Amino acid sequence: MKLPPNQSNNQSVLCEKAASHWEQINHNAAGIDLGGGEHWVCVPPDRTEKNVRRFGCFTPDLIAMTDWLIECQVTTVAMEATGVYWIPVFQILEAKGLEVRLVNAHHVKTVPGRKTDVNDCQWLQQLHTYGLLSGSFRPEDEVCVLRSYIRQRDSLIKSASTHVQRMQKALIQMNLHLHKVISDITGLTGMAIIRAIVGGEQDPQVLATLKDPRIKSSTTEIAKALTGDYRPEHLFVLKQELTLYEVYQQEIAALDSEIEKCLGNFQPKTSDQLPTTKKKRRKKSTANHPDFDLRKYLYRMAGVDFTLIDGVDALTVQTILSEVGLDPKRFPTAKHFTSWLGLCPGQKITGGKVKSSQTRPVVNRAANAFRMAAFSLTHSNSALGGFYRRLRARLGAPKAITATAHKLARLFYLMWTTSGQYADPGIEVYEQQHRQRMVKNLEKKALSLGFELVAQSPATECVS
Repeated sequence: MKLPPNQSNNQSVLCEKAASHWEQINHNAAGIDLGGGEHWVCVPPDRTEKNVRRFGCFTPDLIAMTDWLIECQVTTVAMEATGVYWIPVFQILEAKGLEVRLVNAHHVKTVPGRKTDVNDCQWLQQLHTYGLLSGSFRPEDEVCVLRSYIRQRDSLIKSASTHVQRMQKALIQMNLHLHKVISDITGLTGMAIIRAIVGGEQDPQVLATLKDPRIKSSTTEIAKALTGDYRPEHLFVLKQELTLYEVYQQEIAALDSEIEKCLGNFQPKTSDQLPTTKKKRRKKSTANHPDFDLRKYLYRMAGVDFTLIDGVDALTVQTILSEVGLDPKRFPTAKHFTSWLGLCPGQKITGGKVKSSQTRPVVNRAANAFRMAAFSLTHSNSALGGFYRRLRARLGAPKAITATAHKLARLFYLMWTTSGQYADPGIEVYEQQHRQRMVKNLEKKALSLGFELVAQSPATECVS
């Protein structure tokens, strides 16, 4: 097999001689170099007279490419994950029964030298033939559908938050400090007051009467905060931003309806009723939570109630399952799972010395969900909350969040694989176990120095 001309002639000859002794794992392998306007495909040289061909990016071109691969008796294909160009190619090839291996472009860089699309597809085909490529993780197609909805929902929420910030900016420009007397301007009270202002009401006393009885601020304080300079240009901006925010809320509600239908199409893994727990839950869902019972659907499709873990709510579980899928066998052990998430310590050893143990920089939505769950344990009166606060005091917040997220991921994997339940032992039990470990370590240290650690009696007084 001809290597890409990326080195000198002598080096190419040496590489070809070395490759002749390698064992070919995938005899029917092909390589595809993806692009925005064209795709270059390489098949084994003994299948056709011209084993490298160029195809366009339109759907008829992709179908023709698939037919040519089948004609060349190709059964497995390797291609780089380039933007979103790989998605239609992947789906069409997979629908035709071909095994598609999506590889990280950073892992298949050719040796330094001349780089062309032809060389890239040849290099991918050669590496895949000798079994030197590992495919990226991709969940089941049914889960990919749910993942697309979830990612779109996150994008809509982020876009809506931009208009909330602009509404608050317009209010501040009119010297209306609504955010200082209520906690959320998009709540019941905040939206009622903003809609009244947009409708033409400018009397602070009238606006203050729109507050919900649960608001702690008094009517006098709210009226004082709503006394400002109602300039027409700022009112116009406020009206536009309110309209755009409400449009996004309508689209999010429509998307939630599609997500509920998608969740209902999953094959149920359990017919049991959702178990009741003593875990404290919010009396009222936050603004970003859907209107339907998301926890019930997740329990039905996964067979496990992951919300039993402190810090993990239904939205967190939805994000994680939409990214990792429903088959825990895709990750052989908890170490494989946390390594894929990028939450476990790294291993960078050279010359027998550990150069770095930092976690790998991985862009992973599931890992971010675990980190957010870890951060929510800041004031939690649970064992996980005590664990996070102890690490934060010793290592700082960033490292403590990563370590706690790693612990949450291991608990998640354990429940995922065993279909078990998690019971919080309580912060008192955790503190007692931590104290016992400290005492045991002190005893070992004292014994190594020739001393004996003796517990002090409560009645004994210290004499200076």
